[in-house]
Amino acid sequence: MRTAYLDTLYELAENDRRVYALISDNGAIVYDKYRKDLPDQYLNLGISEANMIGMAAGMASRGKIPFTYTIGAFLAYRAFEFIRNDVCLQNQNVKIVGTGAGMVYSALGPTHHSTEDLGGLRGLPNLTILCPASPLEVKKATIAAYEHEGPVYLRLGTNKEPEIYDGDYSFKIGKGIKLRDGKDVSLISSGSMVKDALDVAELLQNEGISAGVVNMHTIKPVDQEIIIQEIRETGKIITIEDHNVIGGLGSAVAEIIAESGQGIRFRRLGLHDFSKGYGSYVQVKELNGIGLKEIVKQIRGWV
Repeated sequence: MRTAYLDTLYELAENDRRVYALISDNGAIVYDKYRKDLPDQYLNLGISEANMIGMAAGMASRGKIPFTYTIGAFLAYRAFEFIRNDVCLQNQNVKIVGTGAGMVYSALGPTHHSTEDLGGLRGLPNLTILCPASPLEVKKATIAAYEHEGPVYLRLGTNKEPEIYDGDYSFKIGKGIKLRDGKDVSLISSGSMVKDALDVAELLQNEGISAGVVNMHTIKPVDQEIIIQEIRETGKIITIEDHNVIGGLGSAVAEIIAESGQGIRFRRLGLHDFSKGYGSYVQVKELNGIGLKEIVKQIRGWV
């Protein structure tokens, strides 16, 4: 995902001198080509995330389009006040790019995990939140963020996520994508976990359970229409995320269900505490109860 983002940002900056790359003293090597070819549109602000956001807001006020980039946990938590007051309150055209979504930085532990970022940022007015699921979707989401006038939080994985699309498709902010039809239960996921949801649906199919899969790549504004559609089609919805169940995708979907007045079965699968354990991304998901086998087991018993 990170490579897809950087390649797309390079193309945007090459064609629009208003586009700037701001980093917080990380990812300098992966920015080598950008820094070499577009030095006047590149700024390394050092380990000073809040200052980077404040500077980006100032640049945006003068017509620039800054893309700020660092580990998501450092942006969402450390720079929250600046995102709120300098970017969202002023409705500045700043793009906030957090890498290492969820527990992707698995070996670094909970200090580097973005597992509460959506819960904090989703409540900020004017902020659009995008969680692409694959390299192609990262490219489309980055372009969409560039074209959108206003603050955007782009939540990226960085675990060599596989491509889930066979070809080109239409990406629109606020419109989820139905990836698989099902009649027994609807699985709604976002980001890196979408591939897991597809794998879970395949495993459930082998057990005679037909599961549909929705990629909710926009967490805010969330797609109400597709949620209502899934209510009508299966009457059972499960959200799957590597984020705390409070405030994330599950909460966003729950709000729509509650206001719809529809009496359906609903469950959120995700974290209920800080993440625990260290290892590969697969291992840490298993340790935290959202590995493939555990998800299949919970859905099987629930359905």
